[in-house]
Amino acid sequence: MTKSVLISPYHLRLFALFIDYLVISGYGVCLVFLSFLLRPVLTPLMSGSPIVAELTGFMLITLPVMAYFVLSEASLSMGTIGKRKLNLQVVNSSGHRIDLFTSILRSIIKFIPWETAHFAIWRLRLPSAVPQNALMAILILVNAAIVIYLVFPLANKKRKAIHDWVAGTNVIHNRK
Repeated sequence: MTKSVLISPYHLRLFALFIDYLVISGYGVCLVFLSFLLRPVLTPLMSGSPIVAELTGFMLITLPVMAYFVLSEASLSMGTIGKRKLNLQVVNSSGHRIDLFTSILRSIIKFIPWETAHFAIWRLRLPSAVPQNALMAILILVNAAIVIYLVFPLANKKRKAIHDWVAGTNVIHNRK
């Protein structure tokens, strides 16, 4: 028999995130090898306009990683590989599997700092009309946002992350 606990322990969520980052890193390694093969196609995309470079990066990195989270958390298993390993599940406020829209919303909120950092980094790397001081301020704010994202679950009784509050989801721990 399985017993569900509404509030998942914070350390389990962090460890699940670590496991998921190992999965994402594996994808990143494959992408690096693939980039050597596709160098003639990718070089012009990554060295011209910061908008084109950011869009290329989004399509190759962010979108597949977001798809991993979106599809995993909206699936019947209700969680990514990391969450499944630790018996965690993403559920709606009624305790049921989340729908695709909710999963997309949850992931967009989760990845806002990541994409904001990419915006600034590409404009620092390639010629841009955005002043360097503004870009550095954006990166400082991104780092502050990441700290807030990590600390926020510790600052509320339900231990919900920001993306859980916005999407109306919970992460539960199924003790087996």
